[in-house]
Amino acid sequence: MKELFDQGYFEEHMRINHFRNHYELTRKDLMVKNLKRFKRQYDREQNKLESLKWDFFPTTFVLPSEYHMFVEEFKRKPGTIWIMKPAGRAQGKGIFLFIDLKDITDWKKGENKNTEKLNDPSKDPPEIYVVQRYLSNPYLIGGKKFDMRIYVLVTTFNPLKAYLYREGFARLSGTRFSLNSIGDTYVHITNNAIQKQAPNYDPDKGAKWSIQNLRQYLIAKHGLEEVETMFRLMDDIFIKSLQSVQKTIINDKHCFELYGYDILLDSELKPWLIEINASPALTASSQEDYELKFRLLDDTLTIVDMENRLTGKEKRVGGFDLIWNDGPVIVEDCNTEQSRLNSFLGCYNDREEQLKKLYRQILLNRKSQKIEQN
Repeated sequence: MKELFDQGYFEEHMRINHFRNHYELTRKDLMVKNLKRFKRQYDREQNKLESLKWDFFPTTFVLPSEYHMFVEEFKRKPGTIWIMKPAGRAQGKGIFLFIDLKDITDWKKGENKNTEKLNDPSKDPPEIYVVQRYLSNPYLIGGKKFDMRIYVLVTTFNPLKAYLYREGFARLSGTRFSLNSIGDTYVHITNNAIQKQAPNYDPDKGAKWSIQNLRQYLIAKHGLEEVETMFRLMDDIFIKSLQSVQKTIINDKHCFELYGYDILLDSELKPWLIEINASPALTASSQEDYELKFRLLDDTLTIVDMENRLTGKEKRVGGFDLIWNDGPVIVEDCNTEQSRLNSFLGCYNDREEQLKKLYRQILLNRKSQKIEQN
């Protein structure tokens, strides 16, 4: 990737599906570093009520560099369950839960040898992990834990321009949730790459539920107002996380990024950011999953617009809604007649009708331009 940017020449129409240093938001350790830094800046500039809106990621430490800070926090809150994740791996690999400090004593040895290893080029430095307070009260469906995969498309960071896809899915565990079995990855890790290895996995049924179905289920159980509040909190997560790296990401007009956000709900319907993926899986686990990802990619390429057909002012393109364009994109709510963010996650995706209207408008614009030129 680095060689591509350093040595490559990009013609005007060419596009790359990553920004040069996209890992600032998608590596688990760097994501936490940037979120914490921006939160501190926000705390200094805003009031305490506003800073509470940053309470959307669990208490997190980077190991081995913050091992001693973690131990202090661990001792302050005995009995807390923690989760360890390799900073640079994906698909649930290397993740485990623990409640006893002796389960990670190897990290103390790694901390002591860290400087020695870094000074010796023949030795690999210890692998970086993040350790987070485990959310032990997840919202359950049928007694099973789940998380959500949501798609956000960024076409530029300077100024920031972000689109939210209407569709996504919930990934359910195939095993009933219990804190009595923290060693069972099939209970606690909802990643599809882990779940399909479970002995009770049914490839025909899969382990996914559309965001539309999830939204309807939650509204039936908790009412529209409470669920709308939950989705607005999710919008805050998308925007604030992108703002945290807005000045860090190296912007390039040839680049775009399709992020896969992993969000977990707790029993109070509070959304938590788990991680952000730079290359969300696009392989399909079912026909429904295939159709969703086909629509997602089709609409992504429409927005990337290598043919230069769009004006750049469109608030909606296919299943994507523009939520931020150097500031919040506001629309009027038909139900309340109040202004709100242009976000429709989990709502009906009538993308084909919308694209037909969009293309008709493009043709009209071209005709009017020709008339003006003549």
